[in-house]
Amino acid sequence: MALAELYTQYNRVWIPDNEEVWQSAEITKNYKAGDRFLHVQLEDGTELSYPVDPAALPPLRNPDILVGENDLTALSYLHEPAVLHNLKIRFVESKLIYTYSGIILVAINPYKQLPIYGDAIIHAYSGQNMGDMDPHIFAVAEEAYKQMARNNKNQSIIVSGESGAGKTVSARYTMRYFATVSKSSSNAHVEDKVLASNPITEAVGNAKTTRNDNSSRFGKYTEISFDQSYQIIGANMRTYLLEKSRVVFQSENERNYHIFYQLCASAMQPEYEHLKLGSAEEFNYTRMGGSTVIEGVDDRANMVETQKTFALLGLKGDFQMDVFKMLAAILHLGNVEIAAVGDERSSISMEDKHLNIFCELLGLNCDKMARWLCHRKIVTTSETVIKPMTRAQAVNARDALAKKIYSHLFDFIVERINQALQFPGKQHTFIGVLDIYGFETFDVNSFEQFCINYANEKLQQQFNLHVFKLEQEEYMKEDIPWTLIDFYDNQPVIDLIEAKMGILELLDEECLLPHGKDENWLQKLYNNFVNKNALFEKPRMSNTSFIIQHFADKVEYKCEGFLEKNRDTVHEVLVEILKESKFHLCANFFQDSPVSVSPFSSTINIKSARPALKSPNKQLRTTVGSKFRNSLSLLMVTLNATTPHYVRCIKPNDEKLPFEFDSKRVAQQLRACGVLETIRISAQSYPSRWTYIEFFSRYSILMSQQELSINDKKQICKIVLQRLIQDHNQYQFGRTKIFFRAGQVAYLEKLRSDKLRQACILIQKRVRGWLQRRRFLSVRRAAVTVQQYFRGQRTVRQAITARNLKETWAAIIIQKYCRGFLVRRLCQLIHVAAVTIQAYTRGFLARKKYRKMREEQKAVILQKYARAWLARRRFQNIRRFVLNIQLSYRVQQLQKKIEEQSRENHGLLERLTNVASAHMNDVETIQKLESELEKLTAQKRTFEEKGKKYKEDSEQKILKLENQNKELQEQKETLEIKLQEKTEEMKEKMDELTQQLFNDVQKEENQRMILEKNFQNQKQDYEKEIELLKGEIKVLKEEKTQLQQQIQQEIIIQDGLKMEVEQLTKQAEKIPELQKEIELLQTQKLDVEKQAQSQKRELREKMSEVTKQLLESYDFEDVRSRLSTEDLEHLNEDGELWFAYEGLKKATRVLESHFQSQREIYEKEIEGLNFKVEHLSQDINHLQKLFREENDINDGIRLEVSRLTSENLVIPDLKQQVAELENQKLDLENRLQEQTLKLKEMSNRLHYELERDRTQRRSNEAQNEVDIKEKESLKDTIQGIEGLSNGLMQDEDQDEVQSKIKQVTTRLAVENMDLEEKLDMKDRIIKKLEDQIKTLTKTIEKAEAHVPTVPKEYIGMMEYKKEDEERIIQNLILDLKPRGVVVNMIPGLPAHILFMCVRYADYLNDADMLKSFMNATIDGIKQVVKEHSEDFEMLSFWLSNTYHFLNCLKQYSGEEEFMKCNTPRQNKNCLKHFDLSEYRQILSDLAIRIYHQFIIVMENNIQHMIVPGMLEYESLQGISGLKPTGFRKRSSSIDDTDTYTMTSILQQLSYFYSTMCQNGLDSELLKQAVKQLFFLIGAVTLNSLFLRKDMCSCRKGMQIRCNISYLEEWLKDKNLQSSNAKETLEPLSQAAWLLQVKKITDDDAKEICEHCTSLSTVQIVKILNSYTPIDDFEKRVTPSFVRKVQALLNNREDVPQLMLDTKHLFQVTFPFTPSPHALELIQVPSSFKLGFLTRV
Repeated sequence: MALAELYTQYNRVWIPDNEEVWQSAEITKNYKAGDRFLHVQLEDGTELSYPVDPAALPPLRNPDILVGENDLTALSYLHEPAVLHNLKIRFVESKLIYTYSGIILVAINPYKQLPIYGDAIIHAYSGQNMGDMDPHIFAVAEEAYKQMARNNKNQSIIVSGESGAGKTVSARYTMRYFATVSKSSSNAHVEDKVLASNPITEAVGNAKTTRNDNSSRFGKYTEISFDQSYQIIGANMRTYLLEKSRVVFQSENERNYHIFYQLCASAMQPEYEHLKLGSAEEFNYTRMGGSTVIEGVDDRANMVETQKTFALLGLKGDFQMDVFKMLAAILHLGNVEIAAVGDERSSISMEDKHLNIFCELLGLNCDKMARWLCHRKIVTTSETVIKPMTRAQAVNARDALAKKIYSHLFDFIVERINQALQFPGKQHTFIGVLDIYGFETFDVNSFEQFCINYANEKLQQQFNLHVFKLEQEEYMKEDIPWTLIDFYDNQPVIDLIEAKMGILELLDEECLLPHGKDENWLQKLYNNFVNKNALFEKPRMSNTSFIIQHFADKVEYKCEGFLEKNRDTVHEVLVEILKESKFHLCANFFQDSPVSVSPFSSTINIKSARPALKSPNKQLRTTVGSKFRNSLSLLMVTLNATTPHYVRCIKPNDEKLPFEFDSKRVAQQLRACGVLETIRISAQSYPSRWTYIEFFSRYSILMSQQELSINDKKQICKIVLQRLIQDHNQYQFGRTKIFFRAGQVAYLEKLRSDKLRQACILIQKRVRGWLQRRRFLSVRRAAVTVQQYFRGQRTVRQAITARNLKETWAAIIIQKYCRGFLVRRLCQLIHVAAVTIQAYTRGFLARKKYRKMREEQKAVILQKYARAWLARRRFQNIRRFVLNIQLSYRVQQLQKKIEEQSRENHGLLERLTNVASAHMNDVETIQKLESELEKLTAQKRTFEEKGKKYKEDSEQKILKLENQNKELQEQKETLEIKLQEKTEEMKEKMDELTQQLFNDVQKEENQRMILEKNFQNQKQDYEKEIELLKGEIKVLKEEKTQLQQQIQQEIIIQDGLKMEVEQLTKQAEKIPELQKEIELLQTQKLDVEKQAQSQKRELREKMSEVTKQLLESYDFEDVRSRLSTEDLEHLNEDGELWFAYEGLKKATRVLESHFQSQREIYEKEIEGLNFKVEHLSQDINHLQKLFREENDINDGIRLEVSRLTSENLVIPDLKQQVAELENQKLDLENRLQEQTLKLKEMSNRLHYELERDRTQRRSNEAQNEVDIKEKESLKDTIQGIEGLSNGLMQDEDQDEVQSKIKQVTTRLAVENMDLEEKLDMKDRIIKKLEDQIKTLTKTIEKAEAHVPTVPKEYIGMMEYKKEDEERIIQNLILDLKPRGVVVNMIPGLPAHILFMCVRYADYLNDADMLKSFMNATIDGIKQVVKEHSEDFEMLSFWLSNTYHFLNCLKQYSGEEEFMKCNTPRQNKNCLKHFDLSEYRQILSDLAIRIYHQFIIVMENNIQHMIVPGMLEYESLQGISGLKPTGFRKRSSSIDDTDTYTMTSILQQLSYFYSTMCQNGLDSELLKQAVKQLFFLIGAVTLNSLFLRKDMCSCRKGMQIRCNISYLEEWLKDKNLQSSNAKETLEPLSQAAWLLQVKKITDDDAKEICEHCTSLSTVQIVKILNSYTPIDDFEKRVTPSFVRKVQALLNNREDVPQLMLDTKHLFQVTFPFTPSPHALELIQVPSSFKLGFLTRV
């Protein structure tokens, strides 16, 4: 599309303006190609014919929808007025100071403190993509930090701008951002040191100027070093071109460097008395500008802050005092009075106070200093000449000395700061922050401006190349054909300044000449460059200046002072005097060898910006220009080796007024800082870039239905663009974006707005037509009604007069009486006639009727048909009676079956009693068997004693060994003595025995041979026995622990079985009661049946009586004799017989329905009774089943006892040898082990069966399969009976009915037999298990006599040994996994077990044991929480258990306030001996720590979902409001199917909720956690909304409110409305409402103030300023409306804070909730691996 075609009516353009630079105007007439004038209308209504050049038409204005964009490159028309207007709208109306311009961040100084730099803002930008948030200095810093971490490449942030534009503050914020997001793990506080360098450098390098109260008078490049984990480890600073002249001269309303005023403000303090300072007005160097105080600045407080930062950097008091002495000396030097002596001489009085103080502070010779300040030494080849100086020359020499000293001092302070910030080792990467002056042009420009503009030329060249490179990379990445872009290259200007024989080289050359002058140097410039270089010009009206065409503007420089400033010389004699100073710092400044500079490790070899001082030889002295050029070249090397990021600071006005925009000044700075050059480069190619998703979402309204039917959105975009824009040169399709030429987006926006306008017009047309039609119809109806009444009233008024009324009234009265008379007379005649006619007619009819009845005798025929009908009715009644009798007979048969069933139940009960008696007998037999086993053991012991007695007296010592063997057998109770001790004792006793035996042999030599043989044989036997016993001891020691565990498990199983038996006995006691109820129901049933039969008899009797009366009332034979056949036929013809027949039928129907209803009522009662009988029989069967299971268990136990006793009898004779007995014992123990393994499996099965039975009894819904089958069978029988009754009603045969009943009964009998067989099988299995349990316990009791008998009742303790403490903590705390444990477990089971152990220690009254266990428990919980600090499930589990443990300690503490809800049994379980209140406090603190970590883990898991789900994701159709985003693309604009949605947040919340519920977390704690999560969701969403202007729209407010409703629904679904979580979303809800509400009138402002009570004034104003229309039909919020709202909110007292604190934690409270679980009923699951614990 041709550009000229866009200049149509209603479009807007920019025309130049002298005051506002550019002025907006609207085209009033379409422009045609070739026209010389453009008809426009200005905003003030002035119409204008603006002359135009067809080749250069005025720039078009962007649509309002694009105004106020975050990125200038998103504008469709890229030119100076568009940029200026966009910045003005954002700055003045939206109060936004940051704007992107491609890769540049434009920062406008607001001259006001804004709440957008807090830590909350830093955390909000941390980790975010640059295009996702509003432009901010933190976004640039985050981008640099992210690229450094991602690419391992060094970064640079270049901050430039005019003085007062905010460079220093911007650089300070970037450094603060890095220090915050990259906290060092060490304790060195490196970040604080890096930030502390800023106040020091500002104190010694910043000063007040007319433009800026804190103007940096030097350039600074700070490298912040990072290690491999990207944490700050150090920093290094390089400075450039300090303004030394400010030390000795300040313009009006300006000040010297801040440090001088800070020092003077603190002069009266004792530590500064020796400096002999006074107020700043007393010194020439501080009062020259006439302004010694800055409004709102406290110099004395700043001095304290400076000292603190010195100390923080490790620069202690001595160093600080040395610096202050140098500064005081400079001030005193400036006050030295130089008197003129004639015209060519000057002198200084030796009594000058300030000179003496100066020399005293610096340790100088006062005489020499006074002399050489007024004289100079000229050294020639032949002689040395001392020449006096005039007063002006002496003053210049004094000032030069002061400048030199301050320059050295400044470099020295920077050097010491670098030393304090240096770091060991090597840096991994760094980020450099360059705070350098921007392009400057003043009325008088000198050497300083020349150097500054030279530096900006170098930076601009680097910037242009970087922009060009980025554009090329973008095109290549998107596969766009690369075309060369014409951009401004300022290399010729740089060559003019720094090339060979350039300006700087000629200046240095002139400085080397003895009599070099500024005029001579300027003449050389004229000769070399005028008319030879287009960038150099000579002013027409001046011979003392020159002009250079810089990239930003032409600048005229005055040559005066160039040479002196470039030389920067001090007289050599004065330097020699300073070298001889007794003050070491001053002497070091002026030594020939420079002070060593601190080493700084860098990936780039960079020299210090402060070159070494050379000798005073003129030929070797370095000039300021050459030093600056060298340091600048080193800086460019550094910048070229890094990835640059640009921040351009803009000064909005020269008066320092907040949010005032001077278009001229801003436009000038935009040209100077390169922003417009970036725009120009972008505009030459494809400045507007949209992703396919953005384009489709924005312009889907321009697409046809056929195009929208295509599935590929990318293909749709291509088809639509080819249709809408015919010139394919105006756009390009990339891989992920569409690239547009300038103006094409505006054209598309025009098409879109036209389409929307047409749609609006169509809707308006229809609505207006409907409204007008509706209005017309209502008006017409009203008009007709009015006309009707009007006409009626008019007619009445016309007809009515007084005379007419009287006549009419008289006529009416006459007519009334006349008509009455006539009517009465007529009525009397008619009445007489009617009576006469009726009398004759009635007589005639009566006579006729009498004759007819008499003649025809119709009654005979009626009687005939009536009798026939009565006979049929009687037959039907008899037939029904027979059927009822049959039905009652069948019911009686069923009742007999029920009685037989009840008899069977009685038999089963008797069988149960027999089984119980048999069980008692079995118990007695078991006891007998136990007594027999005890007898056998007694016989065994007697046999052992007899075997020992037969030995001779000579072997009495050997009996000790046998006694020891007996003791070893008896010591199996404890097994606590170590095996080594036993074996050593045995060996010692064996040695004693052998020695005694040898003594006996010597005494009894005659019997020695015999005794030796016997002794050796016995010795061998006993050694074998000892070895066997040793093995047994080891085996028994290993088996002991296993047996103890098995005993505990079997005890638990026995307890369960006993509880089941008790429950069964209780249920058995209920059986007689149930039988009684059954009998009562059966009697009731019989009574009801009797009543039914009696009622049937009564009905039959009544029917018979009716028939008898009918028969008796009519004499049928007499009637038949009277009626002939003709009479009968005549009677049938008239139909009277039919009428009589129908009447009788109706009567019979009434009787039938009555009888039928009575029968149905009786049948329902019978069915109800049958159902009750069935239900009771099912309960009886269930109880019988349980008794069978119990009997089977007992039978199994008896069988197992009998089997074991038989096995014991099978054992061979135990009285033969001890060795054989031990072998048998080992065999038995092996068998026991095998049996225990089997018993474990069987017990597990038994436990499973018992658990299943319990669940069946608890729940009515989950009934046993047997019960279900029985119910179904009984239902089938009822259905069969009903079917049989129906069949009887239908005259079916009696045989078929009986066969069906037999089938039903046989089927029920078979099913009952199957069920009984299954129950018998289960009973046998349970009996076997019980027998095994009993035999096992008996064998264990024999092997382990010390094991106590199992008590019948538990007291809620866990017995443990002190050495088992570690195992308890390890198994119950450290190794316990939440998953799998929480299922089917009471809440806080580990906590209850721990408390039961605490109770045991309290029961023993063992303080050490209790203290050790409590400390171990707390340490274990701390350890498991520390090891799983990021595991949500583990934290939730142990938060719940810690809370329950704390509640147990309170509940059983014995304190009255915690015992109110306890049961009497729980009160008995209270602690008796110890007060654990201190441990309660420790546990409470631990629970709070766990809760906080638990909240942090939840927040970390959900935080990354909040902004995508709550803010970015658009679930409502038709509310998408994507807009062009420019160079910085939003991450959300890419079609990412994995992005988080609102559903993701709800799913995560549900996961948190379900996990907390599963882990038994208290409901109050759960509500507090949910409230904290909802606060985080609201705060994060609201903070992101504050920082994202593109999200502040009406449609986004609608989406946010929808998402809030989802959260509220979730709360309602989880029954968490009382958690106050909804209230935490109130600020977000009000913000969403504020985006949707109308914002125009005063009433709207009042409504906003009344409704938005949860938002602060700053937040409300921020949302109003950030409100962004998505379409042309929406209106922006005007600044006047914002001011109205602000005025209404002035009285509100709230915190002026923009961001909500997302780290805020609500105070947690742990409510006391007593545990309802009885400690004595708690059992330890086997999965806990706590078999070594014993329930007490």
